[in-house]
Parts: sequence; structure tokens; C-alpha cells
Amino acid sequence: MPASKAPSARPSDVDFALEDLQVSAGNTAVVGLQWGDEGKGKIVDLLTPRFDCVVRYNGGANAGHSVVVGNERYALHLIPSGILNPDTVNVLGNGVVIDPASLLDEINHLRARGVAIGDNLRISDRAHVVFPHHKVQDALTEAALSKGRGDGAKIGTTGRGIGPCYADKAIRSTAIRVGELLHPEALREKLRVIVRIKNAMLKALAEEAGMPFTPEDADAVAKQYLAYGESLRPHICDATQLLHDAMAAGKHLLFEGANATLLDIDHGTYPYVTSSNCSSLGVYAGTGVPGQRVTNIVGIVKAYSTRVGGGPMPTELHDETGERIRKVGREYGTTTGRARRCGWLDLVAVKYSATVSGATCIGLMLLDVLAGLDRLKICVGYRDKSTGKTLANFPADADVLARVEPVYEEVAGFPAPIDGCRRFEDLPNEAQAYIRRIEAYVGVPVCMVSIGPRRDQTLVRPR
Repeated sequence: MPASKAPSARPSDVDFALEDLQVSAGNTAVVGLQWGDEGKGKIVDLLTPRFDCVVRYNGGANAGHSVVVGNERYALHLIPSGILNPDTVNVLGNGVVIDPASLLDEINHLRARGVAIGDNLRISDRAHVVFPHHKVQDALTEAALSKGRGDGAKIGTTGRGIGPCYADKAIRSTAIRVGELLHPEALREKLRVIVRIKNAMLKALAEEAGMPFTPEDADAVAKQYLAYGESLRPHICDATQLLHDAMAAGKHLLFEGANATLLDIDHGTYPYVTSSNCSSLGVYAGTGVPGQRVTNIVGIVKAYSTRVGGGPMPTELHDETGERIRKVGREYGTTTGRARRCGWLDLVAVKYSATVSGATCIGLMLLDVLAGLDRLKICVGYRDKSTGKTLANFPADADVLARVEPVYEEVAGFPAPIDGCRRFEDLPNEAQAYIRRIEAYVGVPVCMVSIGPRRDQTLVRPR
């Protein structure tokens, strides 16, 4: 791809009233409140000029953020969205799992498009490393589950080795951290043992799945990953100390979540979740920054619901409306290209997520996708189809969630396009009423409304 002009941090045609939101008065986290793909990258990109560091605290190359600057669209996977601002330091925290090959590809791709990457990208030496055997394990496990219990048993992973890497982090003896890529002899010795163990495990798993398996060569893997380590050496550091030094110097931090709260391994729709704490609760363990230092939590909510992979989704639509939302909203994965499941906005789930993550305000995204619909539905309750009872809370058990039916409120839609509005007051009354209903149910103010992919298509509502 030919190089293009690097994006501007503050386009001359954009003048947002973000100061009135006071989100830069302290450290802030931007967190998804649904099943991911809410548009967190756009809000991080908008807020970045008001912060000194943008910090990713969880996940790996399974996440994807799309950011549009002018007519340019940037797809980011591991690198924080703040990379499009040349004055910002971007940090991959210890809670992230790093696929070095994917990261280097992303760096090279961005540089080819004119994005400067040097000291503005820092990687925690405590972050864990994704290896080829993690990806093989991901694929074989899904295949074995499908063979044994059918496709419905599959988690629906991206196949990028994220879960197995986090599993090894917990096992400890079979894990490698980023800092270890800089120590050749120790890495070679450790990999000889790890690869031997993994080959034995994966051979048996392949037999169970009925799939072929080619053993890894420990020395070849070590050589490859030592080369990755040398390429990444300028970026590797003690990121926890870096962040504490930054705060001591009066600098402000913006934490960027990957995935979203309903995919949190502890608080999401388990087991159909990701393998990390992707709610705001993951910030503290994933960066080493204590909770009292993060004063603002911006919860990102799509104006409808989407989900990728397996697991229950009460408001999913299998009709023309669902297909229309998918097409107009470009609901295909940034990382995988997979079509997303689409449905009406589920406020029961959003209220639960906002509570767990401690959201102080909401950024409502993709409202423009609903323009053109005469009537809209909002889920305000669940009814258990097996008992007829209404659930008081969002259930922890995915099997319970799978058998509920949504209780809907139907509201007026807004048939005309809204992507040309420049103030909240410019929105049709029906769109304003939709937003106020969200605020009333969730109990959290909507401070930003996105009505298009560009930076200037964001309406700010001062608190």
C-alpha cells in the first residue's frame, strides 16, 4: 500500500467541547459495555490529544479497533488507538498477550501509511508471548469440541492463540514473557522443555480431534522469536514503572480496553467469553495502576447489539432488520472479517455492564445506523421461557440467558439521516428520546453520541 500523509491529531475542521466533559481531569478508562466492537477506538482517538499516554491493558491480536481520520480508515489490533496522535506515548501493559509477528506486521503497515512509530510505543516486559503452539492448540481444541459435542460447544475463538497463552500464564512453567525474548540462552533452554511438553499434549489433542499434527522444532522457534525480540527491543521496558513515573510527573493516562465487559472472563457470559478481564476491573491488574488513580470510566455502547462467535444473545434478529443493521453498520470483524450477529439494544445487559465497570458516562455509538427505521425496539427485561418468570438481574449462567426471551419497549424511530447533525439539539426528537430512555434505564448519562465514522461526526453533551 502506498504511503499516505500521517493523520493529524487535531484536524482544523474539528472543535469538540470535550473539555466540558472533564474526562481529562484525571486518568480515564474507555471500556466496552456489550460484546465488543462498540467503537471504542474512535472515542480513544478523540480523547487522546487530552492525555499523555494511551494504555492497552488486556487481550491480544484477537481485538480490532477501526479509526477513521478524514477519508483514511485505520485498522488497529494490538497497538493502542492513540498511535495516530504523534505526541502520545502508547503502552501495551502487562495484561496484554503479545504475538510478535502480528505486532511487527502492524507496525510496518502503519509506518507504510506515514504513521511514526518509535519511542511513542512501549511494551511491558511482563506481558506474555503468543507462540505458534498456542494457535495450534486453539484450533485443535475447537475441532475436538465440535467433534465431541457439535458446533454448539465451540467457544467461537478467533484462533489466534489468546486463550491458550493466558492458560499458560496461569500454569506458569510453560509461559514466556516479553522480557525473556531478550535473553537468548535462557530462552532456548526454556523453549526446549516447553516445546517438548506442548508437542506431546498437542499430538494427543490432534488424535482426539481427528486432525493432522506437525511437531514444533524448539530451536527453530527460539531462533524466530529471538529475532522478534531484537526487532522489538527498543520498545520493551518496565511499563508499570513508566506509568507510575508519568503520573508522578503530573501526566494523564487513558486506558483502552479490548473486547468488552460481557466478554470478561469473570463477569461476562461465561464460557462464551474471552480469556482476560476486559471490563474496567482489568485496568488495575493489567497495568499495575491502582484503582483510586482511575477517576473516569467512559462506557461505550452501540445503539443496537452485536456479537461475534458462540453464546446466547437474547435480542438477536434473524430477519431483514437484522441484515439491514449488519449491512448499514458494516458489521464485520476488524480482525477476522466475520459477520457479526445483530439485534436490538439490550439495556438489561448494558445496565449490568455499566454497574460492573463503574461507568461514569456513556459514549453511544453508531446511532446513525438506526436512521431510516420507523419503529425501534429496546429490551428492558428478560422472561424465562421455561418458567414464565421475569428475571430481576442479568444472569450469570449462560444456559439461563440462552432460554430467556426479551421484554421489549417499542419506540418511534427517526426515518431521516442524522449524520449531518453537529449538535445534540440538531437530532430529531425521536433520536433524543431514544438516548434519554437509555440514560433513564441505565442510570448513567450519555455524554457522547457518534453519528458517523469520522471524528467530526461526534456530538458531545457536557455534564
